[in-house]
Amino acid sequence: MTVLTIRTVDDPVLRRVADPVTDFDAELDRLVRDLGETLEQARGAGLAAPQLGVSLRVFAINPDLPGNELRLDHLVNPVLEFPDAEEQDGPEGCLSIPGVYLDTKRRMNVAAKGYTKLGDPVQVVGSGLLARCIQHETDHLDGVLFIDRQDPERRARLLTTLRAADWWDDAAAPTVRVSPH
Repeated sequence: MTVLTIRTVDDPVLRRVADPVTDFDAELDRLVRDLGETLEQARGAGLAAPQLGVSLRVFAINPDLPGNELRLDHLVNPVLEFPDAEEQDGPEGCLSIPGVYLDTKRRMNVAAKGYTKLGDPVQVVGSGLLARCIQHETDHLDGVLFIDRQDPERRARLLTTLRAADWWDDAAAPTVRVSPH
């Protein structure tokens, strides 16, 4: 079992747009397994490759998320589509920002197209928590964190909380980015 260290908000890899996966090989298979095992150990809903320091467009999700009829546990090179404009606003956290949970607006429904680690095309359609997770992990692949989605009031509360965290480094304070989704 390979459980890797999850990078925290002050790591620059989390702010870079990840590269598309071009080789569906043993290295990708190992990365997907590492993502899954690290996610299981951390007891999270999802984990993106940049959170392990790997700047590739792949993420793992917990296959037990409500609405995941495919039992999909990873997605490579995801592309998101939104079938409607319905939104949800609910609690969200991130394994790269330990201990911080804030209500975050997301789209309620999503269709994610991508590939399996074998290069087979796949699509997952989800709503609610599954849609939130897919959007959150895809944001990681675009160098966007959930703190970037906060309104000014929530962002101020979040920064206060972050500054009080044991692992916070003022020299590496995060910048705010805008999600392309």
